[in-house]
This record gives sequence, C-alpha cells and structure tokens, in this order.
Amino acid sequence: MAKKKPFVLRIDENTFKAIEKWAADEFRSTNGQLEWMIHKALKEAGRLPKNKDEKN
Repeated sequence: MAKKKPFVLRIDENTFKAIEKWAADEFRSTNGQLEWMIHKALKEAGRLPKNKDEKN
C-alpha cells in the first residue's frame, strides 16, 4: 500500500457539503471521496506516473 501524506485542505462550506453528500451516495468517507476525485482528475489529465514508484 502506498504511503499516505496528511495535509490540511481549506474548502468552502458549500463545496464541502456537496462532497459529503456525494461521498455518502457512493458509500465512501469524505476523505475517500476526495482521494477518488483527485486520482480521477490526475488520470484524466494524464498526470499520473506510469510506474507507481516513479515520481513527477
């Protein structure tokens, strides 16, 4: 499993509520939903490393 790095994210209340709702609809935690969203965006933008050990 990849090592996870904690960090603080400041986000407006309405956006956070929308993410919480989406997470609940998908049976994910809010944190899990944010990770999924970020991963999906990186994949679609072609910005994920080809190799899991590779760093950008």
